Amino acid sequence: MTQSNKEKAVSFLQLVASGRVREAFRQFTSPDFLHHNPYFRGDADSLMHAMEENANKNPEKVFEVKQVMGEGNRVAVYSHVKQKQDDLGGAVVHIFRFQNDLITELWDVGQPIPENSPNENGVF
Repeated sequence: MTQSNKEKAVSFLQLVASGRVREAFRQFTSPDFLHHNPYFRGDADSLMHAMEENANKNPEKVFEVKQVMGEGNRVAVYSHVKQKQDDLGGAVVHIFRFQNDLITELWDVGQPIPENSPNENGVF
């Protein structure tokens, strides 16, 4: 049985968060992969190297999926990411576009979780 696009998106992020960045890219991304993170060039190698650097700096990173939504060839993963165990972390959304069962395009947006918020519902 093959993995659904939702499962592939989550597996990709879990591998990246665990520091197995090259494995994630090798297994799940298309040769035509591109991304929209404004802090790095838009190619796969630039993002992969940035993710590896982050994983090396933050070996205790916490990645917890909160919601996964998919429609057609698009998947959105809403997660709680903490660079260190005791950080408040951030709420992050990764949006994937799949083509031929591989990740072809990636967007990511996030917001830090504030220490004090007037919203009693929280970010999750």
